[in-house]
Amino acid sequence: MDSNPSHQPIDWKTLTEIIEAHRTRKWSLIPMLQAVQEAIGYIPPEAIEPIADALNMQPAEVQGVVTFYAGFSLKPKGKCVLKVCRGTACHVKGSRSILRHVKNELDLEEGETSADYQFTLETVACLGACFLAPTMMVNRDYFGKLNPTKVTSVLGQYRKNREDD
Repeated sequence: MDSNPSHQPIDWKTLTEIIEAHRTRKWSLIPMLQAVQEAIGYIPPEAIEPIADALNMQPAEVQGVVTFYAGFSLKPKGKCVLKVCRGTACHVKGSRSILRHVKNELDLEEGETSADYQFTLETVACLGACFLAPTMMVNRDYFGKLNPTKVTSVLGQYRKNREDD
């Protein structure tokens, strides 16, 4: 089985630099994982053992932290990670239809990433922007008071950005 599903080579130089910057400080596991995720886009499973070695930990301890926190991923995500809020305020204001519209627009189900690694679709319990319900995030940008037309426009912006790259 291919352990690197994106078929993109892992940037081992960057990974090694991050590990060396945090070496032997067990308390720095989470900052190290955050740095790896930020630089590479996910935590490559092949990186678990070198991270554990650098921090004098067992690989299972590192794996446990990675799998416990929802902010970490062992699989590559899309360039644009969409998070549709499923919280109470958003639910009442129609987040179910927003999610359905996003799924149709991107031809993705929750938790899936597009084949070109442009989009990943996720749902979250709450984005903390209830006054903007229904809301979603694309990476770090919030979009609120959504309706299908606005969702199509937002997705169009991110599709256009891809073409500009």
